[in-house]
Amino acid sequence: MQVDNFKIFADLVETKSFSKAARLNGVTQSAVSQQARAMEKNFNTLLIDRSQKQFQLTREGTRVYNSSKEILHVYEKLMSELMEMKKVISGTIRISTIYSIGLHELPPYIKEFLTDFPSVNVRVEYRRSNLVYEDILYNSVDFGLVAFPVKTRQIEMIPFREDRLVAICHPEHPLANQSIVEVDALKDYKFISFDRDIPTRKAIDQIFRDNKIEIEPVMEFDNIETVKRAVEIDAGIAIAPQATVAQEVKQGTLASVALNGSGFTRPLAILHRKGRVLTPAMKKFIKTLTGKEVESA
Repeated sequence: MQVDNFKIFADLVETKSFSKAARLNGVTQSAVSQQARAMEKNFNTLLIDRSQKQFQLTREGTRVYNSSKEILHVYEKLMSELMEMKKVISGTIRISTIYSIGLHELPPYIKEFLTDFPSVNVRVEYRRSNLVYEDILYNSVDFGLVAFPVKTRQIEMIPFREDRLVAICHPEHPLANQSIVEVDALKDYKFISFDRDIPTRKAIDQIFRDNKIEIEPVMEFDNIETVKRAVEIDAGIAIAPQATVAQEVKQGTLASVALNGSGFTRPLAILHRKGRVLTPAMKKFIKTLTGKEVESA
């Protein structure tokens, strides 16, 4: 048995999907099925209960899965330790991030990191927030970056930074001449927001509830770029993270107005799977983002 056999089996169990396990390991769905049957032949026992409609392990399969995770952890820890002994900072770091962070918060950090560690390859995927968590749970990526992080038992959260929520409008909008505005004043204008399942939308809705005001958006979008484009054509105003509109404000296509009061911060966090062995490159990446050393497991 090779380490790859245990990894494919563990991925199959965690995703409960032959196609997802295949995608994670860069093989065909048929190859995953063959690997599972090869493991059953090797251990001379059924590992997957094929009499069930949904994916389910036998008792022996559960035991093999648990041992597979232990074997993979020891192997990954060994590889990481050897790299540290050789002082090797290389490899690939896979990141899953929401659009606003990936496009506006992350680039300067990646530039700094690649300047310091040119042998490391960084791959960034842009995803909806719920899919970032899924990517972490399925080990599809090494790190996730989200706003308003939600505590999850299997995911480790590291504070990244905090952004400020501001009101944005067309440069000729009545609000554009103000340096600060009360939240209550926003109800007098057409409002553009994010889709209801977006964490920033949920935070904005909570701000409205806390201030006892009702605002029904005239438009809803799933990413900050589309929200900004709608505001630029004066279709309405919006609340957005300050860092995501800095360029448009500088160019004069949008106006940014501070919101009076507290509670208008947007926390960002780095996510990774709990118990995951961090390679030297991954530790350096976290340090670049947070400025803090990562303690060894």
